[in-house]
Amino acid sequence: MAALLALPGPLTPVQAWAQADNPSGLPLPRFASTRSTPINVRVGPGTKYDIAWIYRQSGIPVEIVQEFDTWRKIRDQDGDEGWVHQNLLSGNRAGYVAPVVANGEIALRSGMNDDSGVRARLGAGLRVQIKECDGTWCEVSAAGGDGQRTATYSGFLHQEEIWGVYPDEVFN
Repeated sequence: MAALLALPGPLTPVQAWAQADNPSGLPLPRFASTRSTPINVRVGPGTKYDIAWIYRQSGIPVEIVQEFDTWRKIRDQDGDEGWVHQNLLSGNRAGYVAPVVANGEIALRSGMNDDSGVRARLGAGLRVQIKECDGTWCEVSAAGGDGQRTATYSGFLHQEEIWGVYPDEVFN
Protein backbone atom coordinates (compact mmCIF):
# COMPACT_ATOMS: atom_id res chain seq x y z
CA MET A 1 0.00 0.00 0.00
CA ALA A 2 2.83 2.43 0.88
CA ALA A 3 4.44 1.76 -2.51
CA LEU A 4 1.24 2.76 -4.27
CA LEU A 5 1.09 6.01 -2.34
CA ALA A 6 4.65 6.85 -3.38
CA LEU A 7 3.92 6.60 -7.10
CA PRO A 8 3.81 9.98 -8.81
CA GLY A 9 0.50 11.08 -10.19
CA PRO A 10 -0.06 12.72 -13.56
CA LEU A 11 2.11 15.73 -14.28
CA THR A 12 0.69 19.12 -13.51
CA PRO A 13 0.67 21.58 -16.44
CA VAL A 14 3.69 23.38 -14.91
CA GLN A 15 5.68 20.11 -14.56
CA ALA A 16 4.80 19.06 -18.12
CA TRP A 17 5.89 22.46 -19.47
CA ALA A 18 9.17 22.32 -17.52
CA GLN A 19 10.01 18.89 -18.97
CA ALA A 20 9.01 19.93 -22.50
CA ASP A 21 11.18 23.06 -22.19
CA ASN A 22 14.12 21.02 -20.85
CA PRO A 23 15.42 18.63 -23.57
CA SER A 24 17.36 16.35 -21.21
CA GLY A 25 14.53 16.01 -18.70
CA LEU A 26 17.11 16.53 -15.94
CA PRO A 27 16.59 19.19 -13.27
CA LEU A 28 17.81 22.74 -13.75
CA PRO A 29 20.00 24.12 -12.42
CA ARG A 30 22.46 21.26 -11.81
CA PHE A 31 26.21 20.84 -11.54
CA ALA A 32 28.45 19.01 -14.01
CA SER A 33 32.09 19.19 -15.09
CA THR A 34 33.96 19.66 -18.33
CA ARG A 35 34.76 16.40 -20.12
CA SER A 36 37.67 17.20 -22.44
CA THR A 37 39.95 19.96 -23.68
CA PRO A 38 39.91 22.38 -25.27
CA ILE A 39 36.27 23.43 -24.86
CA ASN A 40 34.98 26.50 -26.63
CA VAL A 41 32.39 28.32 -24.54
CA ARG A 42 30.17 30.31 -26.89
CA VAL A 43 27.94 33.36 -26.51
CA GLY A 44 24.98 31.44 -27.92
CA PRO A 45 23.75 27.84 -28.43
CA GLY A 46 25.52 26.84 -31.64
CA THR A 47 28.81 26.85 -33.52
CA LYS A 48 27.78 29.97 -35.44
CA TYR A 49 28.12 32.01 -32.23
CA ASP A 50 31.40 33.65 -31.18
CA ILE A 51 33.69 32.00 -28.66
CA ALA A 52 33.51 33.76 -25.29
CA TRP A 53 36.37 31.80 -23.68
CA ILE A 54 38.13 28.43 -23.86
CA TYR A 55 38.56 25.81 -21.14
CA ARG A 56 42.01 24.28 -21.45
CA GLN A 57 41.60 21.77 -18.63
CA SER A 58 39.09 18.98 -18.10
CA GLY A 59 37.21 18.34 -14.87
CA ILE A 60 36.27 21.98 -14.27
CA PRO A 61 33.03 22.28 -12.27
CA VAL A 62 30.22 24.22 -13.95
CA GLU A 63 26.56 24.79 -13.26
CA ILE A 64 24.09 24.04 -16.05
CA VAL A 65 21.43 26.75 -15.89
CA GLN A 66 19.58 26.36 -19.21
CA GLU A 67 19.18 23.93 -22.12
CA PHE A 68 18.47 24.43 -25.80
CA ASP A 69 18.41 21.33 -27.99
CA THR A 70 21.88 19.75 -27.49
CA TRP A 71 23.41 22.92 -26.03
CA ARG A 72 23.83 23.72 -22.34
CA LYS A 73 24.15 27.19 -20.87
CA ILE A 74 26.71 26.99 -18.10
CA ARG A 75 27.80 29.26 -15.26
CA ASP A 76 31.26 29.14 -13.74
CA GLN A 77 32.36 29.89 -10.20
CA ASP A 78 32.79 33.59 -11.06
CA GLY A 79 29.24 33.83 -12.43
CA ASP A 80 30.28 34.03 -16.09
CA GLU A 81 27.84 32.30 -18.46
CA GLY A 82 28.18 30.75 -21.90
CA TRP A 83 27.04 27.81 -24.04
CA VAL A 84 28.71 24.43 -24.67
CA HIS A 85 27.58 21.29 -26.47
CA GLN A 86 26.22 18.59 -24.15
CA ASN A 87 28.90 16.10 -25.29
CA LEU A 88 31.58 18.31 -23.75
CA LEU A 89 30.12 17.94 -20.25
CA SER A 90 30.21 15.06 -17.79
CA GLY A 91 28.01 14.14 -14.85
CA ASN A 92 31.14 13.64 -12.74
CA ARG A 93 31.00 16.00 -9.80
CA ALA A 94 33.80 18.38 -8.99
CA GLY A 95 33.91 21.55 -6.95
CA TYR A 96 36.09 24.28 -5.55
CA VAL A 97 36.97 24.78 -1.92
CA ALA A 98 35.09 27.90 -0.88
CA PRO A 99 35.87 28.70 2.74
CA VAL A 100 33.41 30.85 4.61
CA VAL A 101 36.33 32.98 5.84
CA ALA A 102 38.05 34.82 2.98
CA ASN A 103 41.54 33.51 2.21
CA GLY A 104 41.02 30.79 4.79
CA GLU A 105 41.78 27.12 4.75
CA ILE A 106 39.40 24.24 5.32
CA ALA A 107 40.25 21.12 7.27
CA LEU A 108 39.79 17.94 5.24
CA ARG A 109 38.50 15.57 7.92
CA SER A 110 38.93 11.81 8.21
CA GLY A 111 35.26 11.42 9.20
CA MET A 112 31.95 13.23 8.98
CA ASN A 113 32.27 15.35 12.10
CA ASP A 114 34.35 18.26 13.34
CA ASP A 115 36.08 16.05 15.92
CA SER A 116 37.57 13.76 13.27
CA GLY A 117 41.27 14.00 12.53
CA VAL A 118 42.58 16.45 9.94
CA ARG A 119 44.05 14.79 6.84
CA ALA A 120 45.01 18.03 5.09
CA ARG A 121 44.30 21.74 5.00
CA LEU A 122 42.82 22.87 1.70
CA GLY A 123 43.18 26.41 0.44
CA ALA A 124 40.49 28.51 -1.21
CA GLY A 125 39.92 27.66 -4.86
CA LEU A 126 41.45 24.19 -4.76
CA ARG A 127 39.55 21.83 -7.06
CA VAL A 128 38.16 18.67 -5.47
CA GLN A 129 36.47 15.59 -6.90
CA ILE A 130 33.17 15.02 -5.12
CA LYS A 131 32.25 11.38 -4.51
CA GLU A 132 29.06 11.85 -2.50
CA CYS A 133 27.20 14.26 -0.24
CA ASP A 134 24.68 13.59 2.52
CA GLY A 135 23.25 17.11 2.82
CA THR A 136 25.79 18.20 5.43
CA TRP A 137 29.13 16.56 4.54
CA CYS A 138 30.73 15.61 1.22
CA GLU A 139 33.32 12.92 0.63
CA VAL A 140 35.99 14.39 -1.63
CA SER A 141 39.49 13.85 -2.93
CA ALA A 142 42.01 16.55 -3.70
CA ALA A 143 45.44 16.53 -5.28
CA GLY A 144 48.13 18.83 -3.99
CA GLY A 145 51.83 19.14 -3.72
CA ASP A 146 54.88 21.28 -3.17
CA GLY A 147 56.01 21.61 -6.78
CA GLN A 148 58.22 18.54 -6.63
CA ARG A 149 55.81 15.94 -5.29
CA THR A 150 52.07 15.50 -5.55
CA ALA A 151 49.75 13.56 -3.32
CA THR A 152 46.03 12.82 -3.29
CA TYR A 153 44.10 13.34 -0.09
CA SER A 154 40.64 11.92 0.58
CA GLY A 155 38.25 12.87 3.32
CA PHE A 156 35.23 14.95 4.22
CA LEU A 157 34.34 18.64 3.89
CA HIS A 158 31.36 20.61 5.09
CA GLN A 159 29.00 20.78 2.14
CA GLU A 160 28.50 24.52 2.56
CA GLU A 161 32.21 25.11 1.92
CA ILE A 162 32.24 23.67 -1.60
CA TRP A 163 31.22 25.49 -4.78
CA GLY A 164 29.81 22.72 -6.95
CA VAL A 165 27.10 21.29 -4.72
CA TYR A 166 23.82 22.78 -3.52
CA PRO A 167 22.87 23.24 0.15
CA ASP A 168 21.17 20.08 1.46
CA GLU A 169 21.82 18.22 -1.84
CA VAL A 170 22.18 14.46 -1.38
CA PHE A 171 23.80 12.15 -3.93
CA ASN A 172 26.17 9.19 -4.18
